Amino acid sequence: MTQTAPIVEVHELSKRFGTLDAVKAVSFGVAPGEIFGFLGPNGAGKTTTINMLCTLVTPTSGTARVNGFDVTRQRSDVRRSIGLVFQSTTLDEYLSAEQNLRFHAYAYALPADVRERRISELLQMVELADRRTGSVRLYSGGMKRRLEIARGLLHHPRVLFLDEPTLGLDPQTRRKIWDHLLALREREGVTIFFTTHYMDEAENCDRIAVIDHGKIVGLDTPDGLKHDVGGDVITLQADDTAGAAAEIQERYGISPTVAGDAISLQVARGEEFLPDLIRTLSRRIRSVGLRRPTLEDVFLHLTGHEIRDEGIDEQQAMVARFARWR
Repeated sequence: MTQTAPIVEVHELSKRFGTLDAVKAVSFGVAPGEIFGFLGPNGAGKTTTINMLCTLVTPTSGTARVNGFDVTRQRSDVRRSIGLVFQSTTLDEYLSAEQNLRFHAYAYALPADVRERRISELLQMVELADRRTGSVRLYSGGMKRRLEIARGLLHHPRVLFLDEPTLGLDPQTRRKIWDHLLALREREGVTIFFTTHYMDEAENCDRIAVIDHGKIVGLDTPDGLKHDVGGDVITLQADDTAGAAAEIQERYGISPTVAGDAISLQVARGEEFLPDLIRTLSRRIRSVGLRRPTLEDVFLHLTGHEIRDEGIDEQQAMVARFARWR
């Protein structure tokens, strides 16, 4: 069976800022029509990787191709092939929705008949048709994000890059944004490459690359990553956290993870293992829980720490604010 060539191909891609290695020799491929996610904390290298793939930042070493074009030597071809939604809004808030889209269409030299039809289609798709002539400065955060997604799709890109597409939005609005993104993948067949530090958002991926400190530490489907954790997750708190963790390792040969005063361990058939643990552990257990693995467990398992919900890195925010690469 003939395999389709990746629409995004990355090999040993690295970026250094002074003495900081922001991205360290990452390699991966993204299939056409795939929803591919980068999951990791802010500062992990997600935005820097997207910026290299979108030709906003020149790689220090390694290679990358998007839609068959080299991101260093064929920058204009790459830019015509992609749509990009930044972390921070880049809309002109003193213009209307259709004026923002029309300005973008002019930049991409869309013919007039295609331009107006496409603007109407996309505004309808993101449910902003009835607000098309209203000033964007009166839009909610979710409406602005939907308009930016529409703008990124205006010129029929092969790949839509979204950098933290729902950052700062409430859970209901985030879910609405993803309803639109999943629908447009079905309708337009566009490949979606996005970054996030929200675990629930990463569940929308066909595949996830887990990135931490500039390195990819895991890459698989969400279910595949959870399976690799190694079974059910038991979380407990005891009077002596360090002593309880040491006792579990000695008695069962399991290396638990300690985060604060919580001890986590992965076991097969957790419902059978838990009664014996409670009965034999000499430290007093204050609380205990049993559940199936989540992406939080995956990240903890792969990196040894919980994901950090930090603010946007200043360097990343500056790129998002000022990089107008039309």
